[in-house]
Amino acid sequence: MSEYEAVIGLETHIQLNTTTKIFCGCKADSWEEPPNSNICPVCAGLPGVLPVLNEQAVRKGALLGAAMQAEIRLRSFFDRKNYFYPDLPKGYQISQFDQALASGGYLDLPMPDGASRRVNITKLHLEEDAGKTKYEGGLRYVDFNRCGVPLVEMVTEPDLRSADEAAQYLIRLRQLLRWLGISEADMEKGHLRCDANVSIRPVGSRDLFTKTEIKNVNSIEAVRAAINMEIQRQIALVEGGGRVEAWTLDWDDAHNRLKKMRSKETEADYRYFKEPDLLPLVLSEDWRAEVLESLPELPLERRTRFMIKYGLPEYDADILTGDRPLSNYFEAALEVYGGDPKVLSNWIMNDVLRMLNELGISADKLSLKPGHLAGVIKMVDKGAINAPTGKSLLVKVQESGKPPEDIVAAEGLAQVSDDSALIQVIDELLAANPDEVASYRGGKEGLFGWFMGQVMRETRGQADPGRTRELLMNALKGEG
Repeated sequence: MSEYEAVIGLETHIQLNTTTKIFCGCKADSWEEPPNSNICPVCAGLPGVLPVLNEQAVRKGALLGAAMQAEIRLRSFFDRKNYFYPDLPKGYQISQFDQALASGGYLDLPMPDGASRRVNITKLHLEEDAGKTKYEGGLRYVDFNRCGVPLVEMVTEPDLRSADEAAQYLIRLRQLLRWLGISEADMEKGHLRCDANVSIRPVGSRDLFTKTEIKNVNSIEAVRAAINMEIQRQIALVEGGGRVEAWTLDWDDAHNRLKKMRSKETEADYRYFKEPDLLPLVLSEDWRAEVLESLPELPLERRTRFMIKYGLPEYDADILTGDRPLSNYFEAALEVYGGDPKVLSNWIMNDVLRMLNELGISADKLSLKPGHLAGVIKMVDKGAINAPTGKSLLVKVQESGKPPEDIVAAEGLAQVSDDSALIQVIDELLAANPDEVASYRGGKEGLFGWFMGQVMRETRGQADPGRTRELLMNALKGEG
């Protein structure tokens, strides 16, 4: 059997988190609004209305273009994309075609095997969203709330070679969008939507079989599953002597299957022409320079810097740069802590991340400030408190907002490391449990853990574990 490789390109629609829609003053995010309650004559497409461009949509789109290393055009145009679906009230969509806001660009993907794949961008343009056809209670209706929501459509070159690479692209794109603060990028809410163009070819060949397009996929894992399924379908079809047809396929998430939706459109089907109700979009050099200067250090750049500057393992650097607030939190805490970056990284990944997940918030919303975390770790490092007390102290700081030093003083949490105090507790414990002492000395050394537990209970977990272990061992051997 011949071997085939997949050739995949992705089309993503990114909802920009502006306050209002792209051409009118209606609220942009109406996810929880009742159907057709967030529309006006402009976004509902009533005759005679005129669109007015939202500058924030342009700024956020340009910022994404800059982050993708694209060229931001100083002069671009809006076009009418003509098609007739029930959820498109005007009968056309205001979009950009051949002279869009940005051109070129790429996204480099670090792959699990340590390699990197560059995914080039074919198009990056602004457009308005359409409405949504819904099915509820056996009824079908159209909700126009989403009409006019600002989108960036970004189309990749066919540079991806597997479903896993496509998923990695979406993971990194979602990370970038949230990092820049231009989109919530929640696929389940439609903030980030992805269509996949999939074709196959014999390994080593440049000739592609006909491509198909997969639509209506609402999670990264569903994108992975749908692409894998379509690759296998096309290979089986070609191996069986069949021919791949240019279909648009619908992903049925409830049943994990692909269904034929319609024959695939071409650009000629949309009959693009310049939007007569909007002037050309003209940007100044100063405006473009301002956008470029506002671009922050990007997540993959910071990831590399964390590994080089702080000596962090790749895994740690990847987690800590997963989102911008967490990354900023780490660096702010490290500045106060001044110790081993890996020690701080462990505390954040094991304890702070668990707290964030339980509370459902980002690091910048914590009452446990970076300086508080650094203070707790310093106390553990100095032996003022032990590690278990430090971990419980993080929770107390988060709940109260009080400095950790104040809580330690108020609750008497300081670690017991004075030999005389520990010896007294150990002597009393051994005197009260002669049978267990005899069993231990008779060879049941597994009882040592029980003795340690009793000492920690008597000292409310504040005993210095290392010193306690040493003193307890000596006492059980009769060397105290």
